[in-house]
Amino acid sequence: MAQHILNQRPVSRRPISRLCRNGFFLLPLVLLVLLGVVLPWLGSPLLYNTSSSPSFPPPLSYWREYSLTQATKFVAKNGSTVIVCTVSYPFLPFLNNWLISVSRQNHQENVLVIAEDYATLYKVNEKWPGHAVLIPPALGSQTAQHFGSKGFFKFTSRRPQHLLDILELGYNVMYNDVDMVWLQDPFQYLEGSHDAYFMDDLTKIKPLNHSHDLPPPNRKGATYICSCMIFLRPTSGAKLLMNKWIEELGSLFWAKPKEGNDQPAFNWALNKTAHEVDVYLLPQTAFPSGGLYFTNETWVKETKGKHAIIHNNYIIGYDEKMKRFRDFGLWLVDDYALESPLGKI
Repeated sequence: MAQHILNQRPVSRRPISRLCRNGFFLLPLVLLVLLGVVLPWLGSPLLYNTSSSPSFPPPLSYWREYSLTQATKFVAKNGSTVIVCTVSYPFLPFLNNWLISVSRQNHQENVLVIAEDYATLYKVNEKWPGHAVLIPPALGSQTAQHFGSKGFFKFTSRRPQHLLDILELGYNVMYNDVDMVWLQDPFQYLEGSHDAYFMDDLTKIKPLNHSHDLPPPNRKGATYICSCMIFLRPTSGAKLLMNKWIEELGSLFWAKPKEGNDQPAFNWALNKTAHEVDVYLLPQTAFPSGGLYFTNETWVKETKGKHAIIHNNYIIGYDEKMKRFRDFGLWLVDDYALESPLGKI
């Protein structure tokens, strides 16, 4: 048996050496593939999203340094659109309510919460890593700012700069106030390739086939477009509109007597850039103001099934808004909190 083993021909090493030579040439290709897959994820909050990692959850300092560039890249993923809201800590329940409705239309992964205080930044990223960013300076987090207050103005007047910054990064951006509820996917109504899309804030009923142009100004020379829901493409026209809005916000012509409301500045900007920006007025049936939806029962019944986003405006007060949502079956947090990426907060 031993002689038989000794007489066996040695195993050829030629295939192994050939494999080594091929492997030598394949190694650079493998490294390139790995780098192409891994490098884009470096710095992503998903790297921390594992309970087995000693660095999970990320330290608070990580979110303090988390930039708008990182955040938009993370939420846009393979798409080109970022859905943005701005939130302070007292309004987290409204954020959660809005998120439930957005999740039902399968758009939650594209949501970026711009936190106005560190408490909100930490809470959202604790529950939903990577979906909140804070753009300094941070505001106070303890008091709910009501429409018309100086605090509310400070809160909302930063909105056009946030939107402009996202446009400059090359993304489409949809902005929503968090006192809204989605009943349908709003993206189906963004017809054409206009620079900016928005909704009218008037309560007067429009014809079903109303014009999608910017409405004519009133006697005071202004329109009444809501700054609560805006969709923008990263075009020169949209950027011009945001820059003009920022400029108007700094104008004492309107800001001094109406310090608590940024909407007039948006309307002045729309009117002053009307011949330079391609705009689109969204259909009233799909995007009614709260002053129409919550007060005209007949109209709501006649247009049932056509509503996309409901805005809980034309009412002031945190508790009042919540009560009205509950009265109309639109306060989803009580029964459907688990449908939100934030869960129960």
